[in-house]
Amino acid sequence: MSNEVRTRKVILDLAVSLDGFIEGKNGEVDWCIMDPEMEFTNFLNQIDTILYGRKSYDLWGQYIPTTEASDDEKEMWELVHNKEKYVFSKTQKGSGSKATFVNKNITEEVNKLKNNPGKDIWLYGGASLITTFIDLGLVDEFRLSVHPVVLGEGRPLFVDVKQRLNLNLMNTRTFSSGVVQLIYNSNKI
Repeated sequence: MSNEVRTRKVILDLAVSLDGFIEGKNGEVDWCIMDPEMEFTNFLNQIDTILYGRKSYDLWGQYIPTTEASDDEKEMWELVHNKEKYVFSKTQKGSGSKATFVNKNITEEVNKLKNNPGKDIWLYGGASLITTFIDLGLVDEFRLSVHPVVLGEGRPLFVDVKQRLNLNLMNTRTFSSGVVQLIYNSNKI
């Protein structure tokens, strides 16, 4: 039996439209299908840390579902809020009971997290943080759920990526809702 500690993976897991947008032109995500068949809670149980950009954290990091929300949605948000949260921001500093803010030394901070014991790490986003992580080579796995919708405009998933990144297809899953999940890992692992 090995005493070797497994390095945690940074996993970019998010919904994307067929035309490559992660939100509509007004920030809407109402096109995302929350299909129980996708077993999102299984993913949430695989991670113990979430990485946010400040804008994404402000929108979703402390989101509370309405009282009319389904029990499944409430359970999902409870799982999300029980994770350790890091917010990458150039302006907001400090840490509190809900999140730790990272303002500099992104690579060093993420590598510290990856080398600590624990479950995998979810790179939630936003788009500029995703680009930064890709450019720094910090994304280990891309888990993209392509939704059967063409938005025409909005916030694209990949913007200003500095270099080509070749990925290895690890798995695909197709759901009855029409969502296709593509799972790739980077060539560095």
